[in-house]
Amino acid sequence: MDEPSTQAFLLACLTAGGGITGYARTGSVPSIAAGVTVGALYALGGLRQRNRQPYGVELALLASVVLAGSSVPRAIKTMKPLPIGLSVVAAFGLYRFGTLWNSRVLS
Repeated sequence: MDEPSTQAFLLACLTAGGGITGYARTGSVPSIAAGVTVGALYALGGLRQRNRQPYGVELALLASVVLAGSSVPRAIKTMKPLPIGLSVVAAFGLYRFGTLWNSRVLS
């Protein structure tokens, strides 16, 4: 689980699965669109990392920025568990992939 690509795939499953679940429970098209899109960014980032192709970390970091940008303001405003959970997932991604990106830029 230490490998960044594995973590990107896990985040892809969580976000895409959450979007699909949100659609199944409430019929929310924005939930499935956002969840699957962010999940696809994480999955593509994980694939590129695993295959040692460029921009894998950057794609996963982008997915985390998009997720944080949509979930953190809602978490602060509503204090509901779902946006707070999404914010925690985004914070983990920002930390993990931001640290990797920063170490690559500085080296």
